[in-house]
Amino acid sequence: MPEVRQYRKTDRDAVGDICVRTADNGGDSRSIYPDLELMPSIFAYPYVDLEPELAFVLDDGGQAVGYVLACADTPSFVRRFRTEWIPSLADRYPAPTTPPTTPTEQMIALLHNPERLVIPEVAAYPAHLHIDLLPPYQRSGHGRALMSRLLTTLASQGIPAIHLCMLTTNTKARAFYDRLSFHHIPVPDVDVVTYLGRSTTNGS
Repeated sequence: MPEVRQYRKTDRDAVGDICVRTADNGGDSRSIYPDLELMPSIFAYPYVDLEPELAFVLDDGGQAVGYVLACADTPSFVRRFRTEWIPSLADRYPAPTTPPTTPTEQMIALLHNPERLVIPEVAAYPAHLHIDLLPPYQRSGHGRALMSRLLTTLASQGIPAIHLCMLTTNTKARAFYDRLSFHHIPVPDVDVVTYLGRSTTNGS
C-alpha cells in the first residue's frame, strides 16, 4: 500500500523523473525537453534542496512515485533561488542573451527569472507548492493524502495560507484542487495560467 513520508536525499532522482514524466500539462515532457535535468532544475530540485522539510513523497515499495514540494515563504525562496540556486546551474544553463525561440530556451529564461513568482495578489498566501504523481497513482486519493500532509505541516509552523500556479488548460488538475477547497485568486493580465489558494487549516 503506497504511503506518504518525508522526502529523503535518496529520493532525488525519482523526484526528478516524476517531474519529467508529468511536466507537459500533466503528461510526459521528454519529447519536448530532451534535457532531462531541465524541468526538475526549475520545478523540483530547488525545493528538495533548499527546503527539504517541506518535501513529501508517495512511497510504493521503497520507490517515490509522487510528491508534493513547497516553500514556506515565496519571497524568501525567490531570494535563495537567485543567490544560491541559479549560480549552481550557471555553467549548464547560462542566462539567455537573446529572446527564447524554443521550448528549452523558454524554460531556461524562466529559470533565470525567479522573481516572476512574487506576485502582489498572492501575498496573503505566502507558501506555494508543486504536486505531481505518476499516472498509475492518480485519482486514487494519493494526491489528497500528500496535500493533507503538507497542509498539516505548514499549519504547525504557523504558515497561514498557500497558493499554486497551474496551466489554465489543465482541467483535471483544476477539478482536483477544487475538491481540496482551493479557490481562484484573481491576477490581472494573466490567462494562460491560473492562481489558486487556500488556508492551511480550514480551506477558506
